Amino acid sequence: MRTKIVKYGVVGVLGTLLHFSVLILLVEWWGCNPIISSAIGFIIVLIISFFMNQRWTFGTRGMGRSAFIKYAIVSANGLIMNTAIVFVTVDLLHWSYLIGQLCVVAIVPPLNFVLNYYWTFDEQAVART
Repeated sequence: MRTKIVKYGVVGVLGTLLHFSVLILLVEWWGCNPIISSAIGFIIVLIISFFMNQRWTFGTRGMGRSAFIKYAIVSANGLIMNTAIVFVTVDLLHWSYLIGQLCVVAIVPPLNFVLNYYWTFDEQAVART
């Protein structure tokens, strides 16, 4: 399991770098709206990280559309939790946004890993759906 956690973290770091790259490229070079640019980056990373996690992190192949849908649900849930945590910590508790984002990092990725490990990429669970 430790190897999978490390691989998941590597995919996450690469995804974060790609997300920022897409965001900066679209906003700074092409003059796009930051919110739309961030959403585009999120979607690109969602697709790429699904395949990286499916093949490299969890070593599963051919799980099809149902696994991708589950991965998208887990990722969307992570995005919602991210937004909620930052809202609570920054707007309600008046903490620094950096502290809020640290709270996100402590909560969201570990939860997403567990959900993806036991639900998205569990070959037996995917076979039942």
